[in-house]
Amino acid sequence: MIEQALEHGYADPRRLHGPARNARILLDNAREATAEALGVRPDEVTFTPSGTHAVHLGVLGLLAGSARAGSHLVASAVEHASVMHAGEWHAARGGSFTTIPVDPLGRVVDQPALEATVVALQAANHEVGTVQPVAAFAERAPLFLDACASAGRLALPEGWAAAAASAHKWGGPAGIGLLLVRKGVRWRNPFPGDDRVDERATGMENVPGALAAAAALQAVVAERDEVGPRQRALIDRIRSAVSTIADTEVVGDPVDRLPHLVTFSFLYVDGEAIVTELDRRGFGVASGSACTASTLQPSHVLAAMGALTHGNLRISLTRETTDAEVDGLLAVLPGIVADLRAEAGV
Repeated sequence: MIEQALEHGYADPRRLHGPARNARILLDNAREATAEALGVRPDEVTFTPSGTHAVHLGVLGLLAGSARAGSHLVASAVEHASVMHAGEWHAARGGSFTTIPVDPLGRVVDQPALEATVVALQAANHEVGTVQPVAAFAERAPLFLDACASAGRLALPEGWAAAAASAHKWGGPAGIGLLLVRKGVRWRNPFPGDDRVDERATGMENVPGALAAAAALQAVVAERDEVGPRQRALIDRIRSAVSTIADTEVVGDPVDRLPHLVTFSFLYVDGEAIVTELDRRGFGVASGSACTASTLQPSHVLAAMGALTHGNLRISLTRETTDAEVDGLLAVLPGIVADLRAEAGV
């Protein structure tokens, strides 16, 4: 199917010639398959160049569509950097943007007196996996849902007005995002548009990428009843074993969370040093915030939770991760931490 998409999906699907009509058929198929997998309407699905771009379109588009009602964006303090940047961009242009706190598990604290034009809230946190109480906040104002970390792995919660997802998070190709806008929602493109048929699109669609993303999403959804519990059991093993290492904090909700993700922090150890040592042994893990690790800045998510930000390690399992690989990681990790602490004179 992917070979067919590469061969026949190169043309601009808005044109009328034969190759363009073929591309349109492939794009419509990708949209319908994606909609079915996520439980939404095909005309609510738009493919974007990235998850970040979908976030910006979703957040700012809801604000633009609700301009008569106000201009105040509210988001949790642990949202992805793309949401934070959208809020800052909005505030710099005359709007207002505030964040609300989270508890030590990373779950947003209820705000009974919340007044907002738009609320931005993740379905589950990218870094610690904690699932958020989306439905409670959807009753307050039009809700933008960041589903980039959870789409495909968990069913979309109810109540959102617009949502974003990212194909590479479910094993699809990089460079493909999803913008979902509910039918009838007041949404307006906040950026200069073009003459696309889909008013939410911002350029020529990557048809082969969209089809590959849809195929990967279908596979993840079809397998999640089997893969999710298996990953959850592996993460439970990791959480339990790591918690026995002295001066270590395992963060996030231990139960109501994404099945494949865990984050913990080691006191007196540099996170990048652990990543390097594990990489030498064949284990690819991350340190720092899930959205800003390349800047080597402390995680704003862990800081908002009041958790230890130093010596942070984040592990994300793939569908192929085995018990033996987890055994290997847990066999070497305590020694690496002990050696690094010894080098630091602890």
